[in-house]
Amino acid sequence: MVRRLLFYNFRFVFKLDKWIRKHFTSAGLLVLSGFVAAGIFGIDTKQTMAYQLFTLLATLLFFAMLSSLFFRVHFTVKRKLPRFATVEEKLDYRVTIYNDTQKVQKDLTVLENIKLNPPDFKTFLAAKEPLQTKRNWFDNYVGYPRWVWLTSLSKGADLEKTALPTLLPKDTIEVKMQLTPLRRGYIHLQSLSFARPDPLGLFNAIYTVDLPESLLVLPKRYPVPILPLTGSRKYQRGGLQLAMSVGDAQEFMALREYRAGDPLKHIHWKSFAKLGEPIVKEFQDEFFVSHALILDTFTTKPTSQTFEAAVSVAASFVCAPRDQDTLLNLMFVEAKAYAIKSGRGLSQTDELLEILACVQACTDKPFSTVMPLIRQHIPVLSAAICIFLEWDDERQQLVKLLESHQIPLLVFVIQQVPQPTQLKLQSKIHFLHLDKLAAQLQQLTH
Repeated sequence: MVRRLLFYNFRFVFKLDKWIRKHFTSAGLLVLSGFVAAGIFGIDTKQTMAYQLFTLLATLLFFAMLSSLFFRVHFTVKRKLPRFATVEEKLDYRVTIYNDTQKVQKDLTVLENIKLNPPDFKTFLAAKEPLQTKRNWFDNYVGYPRWVWLTSLSKGADLEKTALPTLLPKDTIEVKMQLTPLRRGYIHLQSLSFARPDPLGLFNAIYTVDLPESLLVLPKRYPVPILPLTGSRKYQRGGLQLAMSVGDAQEFMALREYRAGDPLKHIHWKSFAKLGEPIVKEFQDEFFVSHALILDTFTTKPTSQTFEAAVSVAASFVCAPRDQDTLLNLMFVEAKAYAIKSGRGLSQTDELLEILACVQACTDKPFSTVMPLIRQHIPVLSAAICIFLEWDDERQQLVKLLESHQIPLLVFVIQQVPQPTQLKLQSKIHFLHLDKLAAQLQQLTH
């Protein structure tokens, strides 16, 4: 009950802290701290002279805040965002600002405002902050640092203030701004705030321009060497158009007489005109290589670093070099089971990365939910790459199922800490550790 009560006060405390940091300059925060301290120690005016300092600082803050009421500007603003960003990679983009006023505007800074989605109480209790083990028992019990961490994840990016050059009346400038994405998925930019300090340099007057836009952040990716996965070509359903794009298709294998039920589009009209009898084109079955990329989404911790690492590893294999005639079939379970093919003539790499940017953990279904999807595709699979969050009996059963069909495998298990495990499977199992992902993936050999 106490924790729930504290939880519902976090939003007020967070908003107050955000407002103070946004409006007060560094010097203003120092004055504000002195004002609060002087107020505490100056209660007894007979024992201390701190009340005089309190009065002085209160006066300074009053006039600094009063001056913000006279801040009058009007700007027209336009962003130029790229199509994608990538987790932990700084993004530079341009903002065009037009001064609609007849006054010179100077000493301004501009900052992006991003939509926040504070966590609900259930998510708050289930989440594990990365620094939780290093915090004291009070912070862990109350949980405000964890709440701030979850809220910052929803924000999705670190932002930097940008100082603006002097804006002349009716003038237009273009400035470079920068942000660093913290997570994959969509970042929702809501507005831009323009700040100008008062003459004392204590308090910022703020002018905000609403400008809602979204930016898709792709998962972090690591270099992956070419892995010569073995595997024979398999017959693929999909018709002539698919086969002609990615398989061993020819336009036709031979000509033969028309039989009842043959589609009209297969008629060879030149032969029909020459012989006076319907002749049709006979096509051969099409065979090509199809690799499965199986992403394990089953976890009880949707914000875990392990799940994010698994998505990054999957994205790395999506971007890895492969033969242009090889299909990649991304398989995972979210609200339902998905199997998305990529290759020449089908979805492209960017489309798979967009899907991985938004994939969510499956917290309400067992791992066995993915088994029917994989069994359905086994007849057309030439090889498979499995990325697991655990190494338990269910996942081992999946590996044994694929091996029983002589499907070449690469299996990756994401671990927070090294856990030596004795394996007796024919497949080569790679245990990847969170702090060594880049090095381990770069050293892969099949």
